[in-house]
Amino acid sequence: MTSPTAKAGRKEWIALTVLLLPLLLVSMDMGVLYFALPFISEDLEPTAPQQLWMMDVYGFLLAGLLITMGALGDRIGRRRLLLIGAAAFGATSVAASFANSAEMLIATRALLGVAGATLMPSTLALIRNMFHDPAQRRTAIGVWTAALTAGATLGPVAGGLLLDHFWWGSAFLLNVPAMVLLLAVGPFLLPEFKDPAAGRLDLISAGLSLVAVLTVIYGIKEIAAEGVAPLHVISIAVGLVVGFLFVRRQRTIANPLIDLELFRNRAYSASIAVNVIASIALLGSALFNTQYMQLVLGMRPLEAALWSLTVMPVIMVALTVSGILAKRVRPGFLIGAGLLLSVAGFLVMSSARPGSPLVLVLAGAGLVAAGVLIATTLTAEMVLTAAPPERAGAAGATSETGSELGGALGIAILGSIADAVYGRDMRDATLDGVPTDAANAANDTLAAASATAERLSGRAGDQLLDTARHAFTHGMQYATLGGAVLLTLAAVVATVVLRGVPIAADAETRAETEGEAAAEPETDARVRAQAAGLAVPVEVEPVPTR
Repeated sequence: MTSPTAKAGRKEWIALTVLLLPLLLVSMDMGVLYFALPFISEDLEPTAPQQLWMMDVYGFLLAGLLITMGALGDRIGRRRLLLIGAAAFGATSVAASFANSAEMLIATRALLGVAGATLMPSTLALIRNMFHDPAQRRTAIGVWTAALTAGATLGPVAGGLLLDHFWWGSAFLLNVPAMVLLLAVGPFLLPEFKDPAAGRLDLISAGLSLVAVLTVIYGIKEIAAEGVAPLHVISIAVGLVVGFLFVRRQRTIANPLIDLELFRNRAYSASIAVNVIASIALLGSALFNTQYMQLVLGMRPLEAALWSLTVMPVIMVALTVSGILAKRVRPGFLIGAGLLLSVAGFLVMSSARPGSPLVLVLAGAGLVAAGVLIATTLTAEMVLTAAPPERAGAAGATSETGSELGGALGIAILGSIADAVYGRDMRDATLDGVPTDAANAANDTLAAASATAERLSGRAGDQLLDTARHAFTHGMQYATLGGAVLLTLAAVVATVVLRGVPIAADAETRAETEGEAAAEPETDARVRAQAAGLAVPVEVEPVPTR
């Protein structure tokens, strides 16, 4: 049997690279459709609602099923679930690439979301099984987190390159070779783990969690896209009510999907909260960064995606330094420092104007991403170590669900602030020579203003576009300052709440010592007590272990 403190060897590190394959592809699949959508629209001729479902159904089902799939992996085996999900993801990718109708593509995108939900919690939980040494596990989780972010960044790049040379279905076929490789080597490199004491999966709880997450995220996204409407508010309210029923059921059934006792652990509950707030910051930053490069600076999507890759060295340096400091500094202080680094990034972004150099926005976005990844790497480790090994899948899935919710909130909250300022500035602007209907059309978004300006000739179009770009950067200024305030508060609270959490190596050493004391034979305990001159009781109680 593997020692709980044994260091991982070459096999485990190679296995980690294999685990990164599904993670990269799941996160890439969220953005790859943005490039393919114009070609799909021309080929399949979907209606406007069908286009929206093509874009959103993948993310909705991925977020809604994470908790269920994490719990399922704990029950049937994490490697087994990962391989089942990889086979389903590969097969469904082939089906999506050859879809001959809008309905078929929506259905295959939905199945991709279901398969993707099996992959993400399984990869994180298997890291808990493969890396027992705290320093190595921290490094592995850092690589896992960076891969998740890199996938979201590489998705548009890969999609753009493929669509320049092949038909739109090639963007989905990109998944197949990686999944075939995972299926070929996974059984030999990846360990199997499942909870031998776990009961049956509660299908009612699974349904409640799915409905709760779907309706809340749907409502938030629709409010961000179309504004507040009764249907959207009702959707969120229904989700909250169903979420309450889900939590109440977890308290009463014998085999819950989520062990609610974990939330009594300060490190666990605070880590989930930090993940939500960090995701708000990361998605909000990505939203403004992308729009600024494309609509303010006039870059093509592929060009903007390639420039976005330039921040990766900053992120890797930050993760390396934080990994070194994590051996000496308590995680609460490092998480607070990471969030403050993101605050600095938002402050840099808030100074951007239409004529600002590209490096300014890239530097701000890089600082935001680096700080968020420092914080979320540490919180992911605390989530995994706070939960018993047999519950690591469900615990990790809960954390990832929080991240998905945070991403939706980031677009809704920060995007709404920017949109409100943009709309006010555009309505107050004096646009000489611009027709009223054109000015009204440009009041909603910068994208609409850019499209409208192209239809106008001469000075009127230039004036409209220049005014819209200044309004957008003004809105971005308010939104990023709001994000900076939110992250500052989160940094202070996280530092105060988590300041007592020990360095991971110290915690592992203490747990190991307690475990050895618990396993010590009664006779040895008597000998040590007598040698110390202590009274020996009739019965020696074992030291309780977690």
